[in-house]
Formats: sequence, structure tokens, C-alpha cells
Amino acid sequence: MKTRSVRRTRRTLQLAGAGAAALMALSACSSSSDTDKATDTSGKSDTSASPKLSGTVTVFAAASLKESFTTLGKEFEKQHPGTKVSFNFGGSDALAASITSGAPADVFAAASPKTMAIVTDRKDAVGTPATFVRNQLEIATVPGNPHKVASLKDLTKSGLKVVLCDKTVPCGAAAQKALDAGGLKLTPVSYEQDVKGALNKVQLKEADAAVVYKTDVKAAGGKVEGVEFPESAKAINDYPIALLKNAEHAETAKAFIALVQSAEGQQVLSKAGFLKP
Repeated sequence: MKTRSVRRTRRTLQLAGAGAAALMALSACSSSSDTDKATDTSGKSDTSASPKLSGTVTVFAAASLKESFTTLGKEFEKQHPGTKVSFNFGGSDALAASITSGAPADVFAAASPKTMAIVTDRKDAVGTPATFVRNQLEIATVPGNPHKVASLKDLTKSGLKVVLCDKTVPCGAAAQKALDAGGLKLTPVSYEQDVKGALNKVQLKEADAAVVYKTDVKAAGGKVEGVEFPESAKAINDYPIALLKNAEHAETAKAFIALVQSAEGQQVLSKAGFLKP
């Protein structure tokens, strides 16, 4: 009996010792795992921390981008305190000429690949420009459309005062392409240097109608009335954007381009009437 009791005691002690050892091992593993997790979390935090952006980004952009880019500029400044976005809006051809002549700019957003090529051919852009939106033409008439303009052909009516963008400007080149697609000839009362200039003629009632972009008709609100026409599908413009070679604040400029291309930026542009790339 005594021998059995001793054996039982030894066995109990062995089991207790094994249990204690297992608990110690488990505790050590848990501690090691927690330490590793803390290290991983810390490492990720350090890696994801983006550098603070600063400086002014000068953006040369097609006139049709004025409303949406102004909105995105304000959002960018809000997201990155200490930065500023300065815009120069105008006809893409004139902006491209200014850039190749040495005008200080960080980003160029053109209304057509052809006008962007003026800059890339001179090696004034970094990398390959990216198409970020597309735009389609629409006829803008004075409110109420008193001349009953219902098609592109209606713009050729005698006595109707029509304004077009200059053929060197993307909206003018697109309008000519649409007219060619419809087999139509049109002599406008004036050619304007950018799309806002053409739209303004209608808003001031100095013209009865103008061929502009859908985005411009939308931005004008009730100041003009829009008329869609099927030939516009033959003249949709791609809008490319690029970082410029002599960008003073390249990282900040890249971040602005990233915002334009982001889901947030695309939402602003879509709301303005632009088509997805």
C-alpha cells in the first residue's frame, strides 16, 4: 500500500510539472506573438506614413475643366495643409504654347491628345500622359431655344448667329469633326479662343447658339439650354494629364494628379458631366 501511494505521488508531481511547463511555453508563445504583432503594426505605420506635402502647384488646364478642377483644388488644399493649387485655364493650344515657351507650370491637363503632343514632343512632360476623362459636344442655345434648334443641321439655317471655338482649340477641332461626320458646312459669326468664350457669347445673347461641351452647358445652369446631337458621338475628346519636367514641387504635383485620377476625383468630374476614360 505504501509503495502504491509513493507511485501515485510521483505520477501526480510529474503531471503537474508537465502542465506547468506547457503553460510556460504557451505564455512564452503568446508573448512572442504579441511582440511580433506590435512590431508588424509599428512597421506598417512607419511605411504608410506619407511625407508632408508643401508648396504651390501650378496647373495649366483646359477651360472646360474650370469648375471641376477648382473644386478638386480646394479639396487638395484641405487634405494637405500648407499646399496651394494655382490654376491657369484657357485654350489647350495656347496653354501648350506657353509651356513650351518656358512658362512656369507643374501640371498640364489638356482637352485633346493633339494639344498634349505639343508639350510631349518638346520633352517638356515627364513620362506618358494619362487620359483621365472624356468629353462630348452639345449645342448651347439661349434659354427657351427660341430658334427651335433641334439638330446640328439646324445651325446652318440662314440668319442664325452661331459661334464655334477656333479650329486650333480642341472644342473647335471636335466641332469640325462632327460637322464633317454630318456632311455639313457652317460659317460662324466668330471663332473663339476657348470653349468658355464661345459659351459666353450665348450667355450674353450675342449669339443664338454655340457648339461647346456638355460639361459647359451643365456648368452654365439655366443661362443656356442644351441640345444633344448624334454627330457628337463621332467627336469625343480624350483629356490627358501630365507632370511637367520643370515642376518646382514635383511630389505635390504628383499628389494632385493622383487626386484627379482617384475615385474621389472621378466622382467630381462625373458630376460635372465628364465621361469616364
